[in-house]
Amino acid sequence: MLPSQDKPQLPLPTPDARAASDALIAKIRAEIDAHGWISFADYMRMALYAPGLGYYAGGAAKFGQSGDFVTAPGLSPLFGACVAGTLAPVLDALDHGDVLEFGAGTGHLAAQVLAELERLDCLPRRYQIVDVSAELAARQRATLSTLVPHLVDRVQWLDRLPEQFVGCVIGNEVLDAIPCDLVYRDSAGALFERGVVWKDGFNWEDRLLAPGPLLALASALELPADYLTEIQPQMQGFIHSVATMLTRGAILFLDYGFPSGEYYHAQRNRGTLMAHYRHHSLTDPFFLPGLSDLTCHVDFSAVYNAADQCGLQLEGYVSQAQYLLDAGLPERLAALPPAQYLSAASATHKLTSPAEMGELFKAIAFSRNLALPALLPGFRNADDSYRL
Repeated sequence: MLPSQDKPQLPLPTPDARAASDALIAKIRAEIDAHGWISFADYMRMALYAPGLGYYAGGAAKFGQSGDFVTAPGLSPLFGACVAGTLAPVLDALDHGDVLEFGAGTGHLAAQVLAELERLDCLPRRYQIVDVSAELAARQRATLSTLVPHLVDRVQWLDRLPEQFVGCVIGNEVLDAIPCDLVYRDSAGALFERGVVWKDGFNWEDRLLAPGPLLALASALELPADYLTEIQPQMQGFIHSVATMLTRGAILFLDYGFPSGEYYHAQRNRGTLMAHYRHHSLTDPFFLPGLSDLTCHVDFSAVYNAADQCGLQLEGYVSQAQYLLDAGLPERLAALPPAQYLSAASATHKLTSPAEMGELFKAIAFSRNLALPALLPGFRNADDSYRL
């Protein structure tokens, strides 16, 4: 998602939306009052996922021009077709297997993947979706019923991970929305966790990091002095859960971020945490809780390390531009009829241009117990430019 930068004039929420945000503020404040201080990860979890009120658990429009951002599947169905091209050889090797998508948004990626897999005669037995939002699940069902009505019966919505899974796991812009902790290293080299307190509104308060997993992760990074950054222990836990679930198959994540060498660069000393509201990017994560998305860039080295510790095999790590070009985007674009070509070409530019999504967004894939005769489409032309 790439909204514009901070703008002084922001659209006002409707009275109902404002009331929902106020209710969420009260809920978070009660949590702070009970403990005196909460971690930013806890604040972010409630702001995004509090039942009925959080950004992803409420009813506000999130995607598309009427929402807060546009994701790659919303730009062009060619994106989902390329993802399907990556999944097809895996499903073929597994005698089709299943597909499981995390955070399916509007359902457009699911529809695009299913349509292309059908064209390739490689449909999965089931297309499973794990999503925390009942409102989004209803929207996904409506999208699928409109775009691929004959395949809706193949789709299954889950509220938890299956214990075992054989097939393909996909997540587009999922990792960035997993709550992050904020860590600050002061000029003397001490490490603090930056949390949230209530003082006539939400405010920051640092606490010296106590011995534990977060201190161990932060200490291993050797951060410069006067440096604020995000660390995602919960993301690493998520990777562990997915890896434990996967008996045989592949995992594909697409998201924006960097390897650790770039992520924790000395010049990135105020982190990457952003709020997204009505196609504006804001640096204030306390702006209209429940109505603003909160994200941080992904540390892909941490993703790789978590997967490697769980015994997953790295299949490839490339920029989104490299991924889409190798997964057949030019050929799919060229095959479109003239009436569709111009708009598709414009979307393709946004998806692949270094100035748009092509360089900042990355694709990373892993596998378990999978012996393929060739590299996965999307990762066949990987080079040493992208190192973890």
